[in-house]
Amino acid sequence: MNAPLSAALAVFSQLPPSERFHVHARAFSAPLEAVAARVPAGGTVADVGCGHGLLTALLALSDSRRQVWGVDPDPRKIEEAGKGPGRLPNVKVEVGTVESLAERMAGHFDAVVVCDVLYLLPVERWPGFLAEARRLLRPGGRLLLKEAEGDRTWKHLKCLAQEVVMVRLLGRTKAGGALVLQPREAMRELLRQAGFSVRETVELGAGYSTPHILYVAEATAAEGSASRA
Repeated sequence: MNAPLSAALAVFSQLPPSERFHVHARAFSAPLEAVAARVPAGGTVADVGCGHGLLTALLALSDSRRQVWGVDPDPRKIEEAGKGPGRLPNVKVEVGTVESLAERMAGHFDAVVVCDVLYLLPVERWPGFLAEARRLLRPGGRLLLKEAEGDRTWKHLKCLAQEVVMVRLLGRTKAGGALVLQPREAMRELLRQAGFSVRETVELGAGYSTPHILYVAEATAAEGSASRA
């Protein structure tokens, strides 16, 4: 384990063992460092669907100039996040959604990070979610969207089976949809329709049993201005 990840995990030392186990499992099952490395330096960052806040901690600890705002609809996870990254001086965590945050802080953020959230929502809500994420951004702001790719491989099927256990049997994650994974072209099109310019599509599944994929997209100045008009 490298130093940044070790430092982020240490932030959760006050959590109960069961919650620390969940955070450690997250650390080893998702390429959060690779996502964090593509977030612009400094500025304000929204971690939408932050859960316990492991990515929030990585973002805050890697750049003390950065202000990180973690939001999640699960009050239990936000309570635990408050005992972890919420104690850092450049972090704020709260119960909420992308919609509730956009109502108060439209155009406030330099970057918005969304990791493993969309597949938990009904597919018909995805366009609206992405539009609200874009509304959070300043003109030229960056969206980093990490999901599992619907590529019909064994990793795809394993990912869905794993999430059925976590969501429907154990109740560790809240979901309101059908646990759908989309192919990359469908995701790129959704991002374009939401007003983003897709700058990079990064495969991050090597070494993992989940087909992780990251979309790095930008809200152009003209479109960002129009969204706030």
